[in-house]
Amino acid sequence: MTDSSLEDDRKYRSLWGDVWSQFRTHKGAMVGTVVFLGILIGVAIGPYLWDIDPGFANIRHRNQGMSWEHPLGTDQLGRDMLAQVLQGGRVSIAVGLTAMLLSLVLGTLIGVIAGYFRKLDGPLMRLTDLFLALPLLPLLLVIIMLFRDTLRGLFGPETGIFLLIVFIIGVTSWMQTARIVRGDVLALKEREFILAANSIGTPSQRVISRHIMPNILSPIMVSATLGIATAIITESALSFLGLGFPSDFPTWGRLLFDGTQYISQAPSRVIWPGLAISLTVLSVNFIGDGLRDALDPRIRGR
Repeated sequence: MTDSSLEDDRKYRSLWGDVWSQFRTHKGAMVGTVVFLGILIGVAIGPYLWDIDPGFANIRHRNQGMSWEHPLGTDQLGRDMLAQVLQGGRVSIAVGLTAMLLSLVLGTLIGVIAGYFRKLDGPLMRLTDLFLALPLLPLLLVIIMLFRDTLRGLFGPETGIFLLIVFIIGVTSWMQTARIVRGDVLALKEREFILAANSIGTPSQRVISRHIMPNILSPIMVSATLGIATAIITESALSFLGLGFPSDFPTWGRLLFDGTQYISQAPSRVIWPGLAISLTVLSVNFIGDGLRDALDPRIRGR
């Protein structure tokens, strides 16, 4: 290879170009991306294409099987299951994305502070260990029982429960991100460019924003993808236990909870929301695996 071709190769190579090249070689990640994007597009524009009101009840059509009029059947009140699955997907994915952002901000903030400032490392890591030792599901149930009625009165039944569920999922799922970020920050602190920045008196805030944060994006992005799946599963579990959104406000977990009482009469009542949850979580996990490999410089060959 000539010197000019080497120079052209260096010129046109970039970090995100290498990441995308490696990501494309991960077949599971590409399939997961297609499936997840399909689910997002489906729940985003599906209710406009299938404009049946998910709350419209027709007792004459209750517990029907799949048909041209109702492709996924109906529930015990005659409500269209396809419309409910599409509407429930909006809520479940919105909860997953919002709770993931909250947990990611908390975990990154605590991890960076603990890893960079030695005096705060011990207290913050003991706080992290305390949250890891808590039985999360019973804690979530207690918090919901204590604050559900108050938030319903302040913000309404749907918005109040949405804010409560997002908050409790976010504040109970940041610990893994914090530990991963802290480990990376501790390793970065010993690198030459960080030592050089500190030696010339660069403020800590500038070192963190200019040198630390860009180099810990890889674990943060992987944690973000896995956090979406965790939040969706947690919301579905809470709704399945009857402690999530109201019965007339569909989510995938709530549809599962309502369908279990009619599983022998209409098995499709639990198949479709369960399949939606499984496909979403699996696709997000595959995307996370692909990002982890693509963002690893050793695997990319850099």
